[in-house]
Order: sequence, then C-alpha cells, then structure tokens
Amino acid sequence: MQKILLIITCILTNYCLQAQSIQEKIKMKEDSIGFYQRKIKQIESSIEGLKLAQIRDDLKKYGIPKLQAGEELIEHSAMMLVYSETHEQAKWVAHIITPDILKGKEGRSNDFRPDPKIKTGSTNEQDYFLKTPDSKAKGGFAYKGFGFDRGHLAPSADFSWSQKALSESYFYSNMSPQRPEFNRDSWAKLEDMMRAYILRNPQTELIIITGPVLKDNLPKIPEAKNQVSIPEQYFKIALDLKNQRAIAFLMPNQKAQYPHESYATDIATIEKLTGIDFFAGLDPQIKSVIKNQKDPKPFLTPSEQEDVEPIYPPDLPPNTFNTVQAKIYINSGKKIKVCGTVVSTKLSSKGNIFINLDKRFPNQIFSISIFKDKIHNFSYAPEEFLMGKKIYVTGKVTEFNGTPTINIENERAIELMEN
Repeated sequence: MQKILLIITCILTNYCLQAQSIQEKIKMKEDSIGFYQRKIKQIESSIEGLKLAQIRDDLKKYGIPKLQAGEELIEHSAMMLVYSETHEQAKWVAHIITPDILKGKEGRSNDFRPDPKIKTGSTNEQDYFLKTPDSKAKGGFAYKGFGFDRGHLAPSADFSWSQKALSESYFYSNMSPQRPEFNRDSWAKLEDMMRAYILRNPQTELIIITGPVLKDNLPKIPEAKNQVSIPEQYFKIALDLKNQRAIAFLMPNQKAQYPHESYATDIATIEKLTGIDFFAGLDPQIKSVIKNQKDPKPFLTPSEQEDVEPIYPPDLPPNTFNTVQAKIYINSGKKIKVCGTVVSTKLSSKGNIFINLDKRFPNQIFSISIFKDKIHNFSYAPEEFLMGKKIYVTGKVTEFNGTPTINIENERAIELMEN
C-alpha cells in the first residue's frame, strides 16, 4: 500500500512540476509579446517623429510664403503659420497632406486650447462663445455662441495619422471665425476634395496653404474677448510638386451659391489680393509653371471631371437662369427658363426619366423629371438624345430631395441651345 501511495505521490509531483513549467512558459511568451509590442510602439513613434521632421523640413524649404517685415514663423509638429495680432488669427497656415492619411486612425480630439507659441497670446474659447455653470445643462455648463464656428484653417482630418499633429491642429491660432453654413458645407467639401486627391494619387503629397483674406476695416465679433476680425473671404492653395500641378480657391465666408470647384482661381490672383508671396523657396521656373494654373479638373474625381460649370449669368439670354439660380424659384409657382448642359441621364426601373444638368448624380444641382405616363409625348428618347447637349427647359421649379427640379410633360418644354 505504501508503495502504491509513493507511486501516486511521485506521479502527482511530476504532473504539478510539469504544469508549473507550462505556466511559466506561457508567462514567458506573454512577457515576450508585451516586450515586442512596446518595442513596436517605440519604433512607430520614432518613425512618426522622423516623418514630422521631414514635413517641417519640406515646408521650410519650399512650402511656406516669404516672411514679411515683423512677421514671426510659428512652427508646430506638422504645420507652420504667421499670426496676425491685429486680426487675432493666422494670416496663413501651411501644412502637407501625405499618403499617411490612407492609414490614419486618429479621430477628432476637440482639445481646443490657446497656442502657447503666440507671444502676444492667441484667441481662446471666450472669443467664440460664453460658458457658464448651469446644473441643469448637460455637462454642467450652458453655452451661448456668438454665431461663428471655430473654423480650422489646417483641417484636423489631414493629420489623422499623428495624434500629436492632430491635437496641435486644435490650437486657436489655427482657428478663424467661419459662418456655420460655410464651414460645414462648401469649405468642408473643399477640404474633402484635397484628401480625395491623395486617395487617388497615393504616391504624391499636397502642400496646402490656407488663410483668411485679412484687410483693414473688417468687422469684429462684438462679444469676443479679443475682438476677432470676421473675414469676408478665405483662400486655399494646393501644390502637387511632384507633378508640378497647382490650384487655388477663393471662397466667400457664407453659404456658397455655386459648387466649391466653381471658386477655383490661380495662385497669382491670391498673391495680388493678399500681398503674400507664396512658395518663395521654389525654383523660379517651377513657380512660373504653377502660379497661373487654375483648372480644378485634375483635382476632381473622374466622374466630377465630366461635370461642367453653370453658365455665367451675364452670358445668359434675357429672362433665363442658370442651374444655380433656379433654386431661388423653388415652389414659387412661376414658370422660368433654365439653361444648362445635360451631363447624366437615367431611365429608372419604373420607367421614369431623370436628367441632370451641369453636375452628375449624386452631386446634382438641377434635375429634369419626365414621368412614365408622359414619355409618349416625346418624338425621341430623352435619356439618349439629350445627353451631352446644352438645353433650355421651361417649367415650374419644385424640390426633390433638396434638388431644384422641373417636371415636364412634353418636348415643347425643351429647346436646344445653339453653340
């Protein structure tokens, strides 16, 4: 019996020792994983630091405007700016959109804060809204806004690959008072357009310079602590140095009447308006190539490149309107004549025909509808015959899913425009 107990004891002892050995091995492997994960994070942080340093070097080399007398260059991890004390906002902000945004995972931080590098002190939240304790309000505070968004000049989404750079984009030195209907619509679409360019061209970068058009006698935000100027216009300049391709935009600080690409212009125009010498470090020959470029199409998606500009109003015949002006007459009950180019058509599964003028679906700005029971009034197939043609359409403007629309019943409502 004692021999049996001894044998059992030995077996159990060996099993416990073996189990303990396995647990120790597991623990060693887990410790190794943690060690290598920390190493990977250290390497990733080092790589990010090198990329940020490269951006700063490139900006200094050829990406920033020429500094004027009395101006101080403010350098952050991935953006540079000159601050205007008179207007309490940046005169311009320069940054680079790199292919790293394709793998960016950082979201909005919303850590708005004064810029510690502005010696005279930057703006702060008291320039945009009042915050007072209120136990009944969500979060314990009540907010009273002054009617303006804290509009990013260098957008935070352009830094989605770097937590540090994204956080620094929330410095108030990078903010300018933008009307909400501008900041959240046409300005946001312009920013999206720049990032989309990198998505389609992942082997290049875009140098971006953004700013308000600052001038004397701009109105101020009355309630703002620092009397911040309210710009009437904003500019954004983009340069693809690899392909020697550039574009500039000049947009009013209000709800845009036209698609954002309609506000395209050239660098020379922005220089003349602001007195700023952009890309002063560029080779003069390269600058001479890019400074007068103003075609937005290379920066648009392939489908958007097939769109056309709404007809310039002074070029229209009397008592006619372009596709942008048509929205003024939505539900007015008045018959008007609208001019535009047919850029896309669709025959739906239900037999209805939809025709878009100037801009294609899903960015359409004006549409024509021909319902199934009216198609027999046409001597041609509208969805085929009208494609690519400039036309006049006459009728009452209604609204369908936010788009001005004219429903027509026969071909007499449509006239072909002479080239």
